[in-house]
Amino acid sequence: MRLESTPELEVFRQKVRAFVAEHAPGIKAHAGVRAPEPELMPAIREWTAKLFENGFLGINWPVEFGGRPGAHPLESFIVAEEISRARTWAPIGAATLAAAAVIDFGTDEQRERFLPRIRTCTDIWCQLFSEPGAGSDLAALQTRARLEGDGDDAVFVVDGQKVWTTNGQHADMGYLLARTDRDAPKHRGITAFALDMRSPGVDIRPLREITGTTDFNEVFLDGVRIPRANVIGEVNDGWRVAMSSLGHERSGVAARGVEMFAALDDLVSLAQATTVRGKPALQDSATRQLIGELATRAQVNAAMIALAQSRMLHHTEQSADAPVGKIFFSELNHDLVAAGMRLQGTQGLLVDGDPDATAHGWWQDAHLYSRAYTIAGGANEILRTQIAERGLGLPRG
Repeated sequence: MRLESTPELEVFRQKVRAFVAEHAPGIKAHAGVRAPEPELMPAIREWTAKLFENGFLGINWPVEFGGRPGAHPLESFIVAEEISRARTWAPIGAATLAAAAVIDFGTDEQRERFLPRIRTCTDIWCQLFSEPGAGSDLAALQTRARLEGDGDDAVFVVDGQKVWTTNGQHADMGYLLARTDRDAPKHRGITAFALDMRSPGVDIRPLREITGTTDFNEVFLDGVRIPRANVIGEVNDGWRVAMSSLGHERSGVAARGVEMFAALDDLVSLAQATTVRGKPALQDSATRQLIGELATRAQVNAAMIALAQSRMLHHTEQSADAPVGKIFFSELNHDLVAAGMRLQGTQGLLVDGDPDATAHGWWQDAHLYSRAYTIAGGANEILRTQIAERGLGLPRG
């Protein structure tokens, strides 16, 4: 495994850092994958379009759609890191996921129709995968799509419900999975679609979470008609399309290491500003030991990210890499923000919006949100089973 960067990548990093400093749409106040307020959406769209226009997004796309042949595979990770380092907004939605599906499995007409609108952020995409009874077990989804008509006029009529749809309230398009063959084994008989979120029968209902924000949504599909031309890949081959596109969603992992070190710096500052038994908390041995443990885990998290990147470059990725990294990060993130809450004592009872709350309530919000990371992308309990069965080859329980 090689951990050091190259001079060329460091030049690219400085270019990205300068661009972010000049064009970013301000500080993102809350931790995690969050939905912006509606009034911020024009700035988010403009910011995303600029990132594409200047070659910082869509780096690995086909050249005719703005990709850069010969670009280093780690450039997309650097962009994610620098956006996170500036604590500003990353592009929202599921455009990376949808673009990967369209590029790898879509028709020429679909690429020409969807990809330019992603680059200009004319279309924000959301991911319509999870369902109330099919989250971690995605293949158990029950949303149905039945074909009506023949030829160019054929449409799929979709009925069902999706949930945990991040940024669904802002989305123009949806990357949808629906069951088209109810008699097939559950990993088969699923088809991928591009769905216009303004279609009749699409009902988007924001979900108010424990944080008080509405980052997630439930989406009801009642007789929604999708043109046959909007099938991505082959009918009944949606599982392969989805698994392939999910494999492209890796650059955001790089940002997690930056997030952890930034939060760790904030924790040290908090320990300097708070007291334990009448002296600064940072002078307390138990507090110092806790921070030291968290700092060690943050370094391990960074090394795991580097290992995953190295394996990606050398095509030696292992099935357990992604779930191990996700579990480690999500549990470290929870423990780190929980430590910040404990340092505040009774001050930690104040919440986001209270004028006396520490750091404007960032720690309280991050603590409440931290549980989402242990569920999103597959619940940690399910991922541990995957590691045992697929990574270690252990028998099913």
